Amino acid sequence: MTGLTRIGGNVLSGVALDRAAHRRTDAAWLQTRLDDPATRFLAIWRQSAVIRLGPEPRAVIHYRETLDGLLDARAEPTLLGIDADQGEEGAAHFVVDLSHVAADDLLARSPGGELLDLRDSVQIVPGSDSALIAYARALTYWHRRHRFCGACGAPAEPREAGHQRRCTREECGTVHFPRTDTAVITLVHDGDECLLCRQSRWPPGMHSTLAGFLEPGESLEECVAREIGEESGIVIGDVRYHSSQPWPFPGTLMVGFMAQALSREIAVDETELEYAHWYRRRDLLDRRDSDEFRLPGRYSISRRLIEDWLAGYIPP
Repeated sequence: MTGLTRIGGNVLSGVALDRAAHRRTDAAWLQTRLDDPATRFLAIWRQSAVIRLGPEPRAVIHYRETLDGLLDARAEPTLLGIDADQGEEGAAHFVVDLSHVAADDLLARSPGGELLDLRDSVQIVPGSDSALIAYARALTYWHRRHRFCGACGAPAEPREAGHQRRCTREECGTVHFPRTDTAVITLVHDGDECLLCRQSRWPPGMHSTLAGFLEPGESLEECVAREIGEESGIVIGDVRYHSSQPWPFPGTLMVGFMAQALSREIAVDETELEYAHWYRRRDLLDRRDSDEFRLPGRYSISRRLIEDWLAGYIPP
């Protein structure tokens, strides 16, 4: 039972910052930190971040002076937090959306850097960098999609250091918070076999576990049973929570489960899946990735669910 991944968080979680929520309404503190030469800025450009490639790739985190002239009102700095191991004196970290800037202008401030989407950079940078980019990417995406009030249509402006948007129309004043959609993702098992599926839009050969979004008035367990039944026709019984993962593509929380199958006959919803099959543990352990069959990326919770099951782990 050694080597299981069940201890600790999933990839894209574990931001190494104190989120400093108590400072989000302190305008004087925020301005002081924005002007502080020690403050760090993670730039997001159209959902990509700058990665310095080389033997040890890392996310490029800028000091204020290197972004001189770019940190105007359009950048909408949002507080990510402060260095967790230094208390209140820790360096502040902000995300800035520089999508309005020419990519070459941003890269000129980032020697050796290249703009990479998170799906690509997560495979080469340290986990702490991936978690920070995921956090920053989710916030900037939300801001770009919520520039107007959803209640009345008037412009909405950032508040609480970028963790709220408030309607500017006095008669409305609705406060909006960053949106996170909840989805379940489940490894269905029966004895020495598990259920994997394929969607046509996935990369060649990729197979994964079944997933779907939570609906209003539905518990997570009910959602697991409904999604598995709708997509595969399989009836499940025992549902056990495994772990969760922030999934900023664009703004989802994946809640992972393992579920015991009570039936075997598959009836696929072809509007959702190409097919679903039962796969034996031994066969999966012996397979190598190819364009005919491959497992999800190692950064995904789906891959963690599969690998833990292959190692014999079922949550208590």
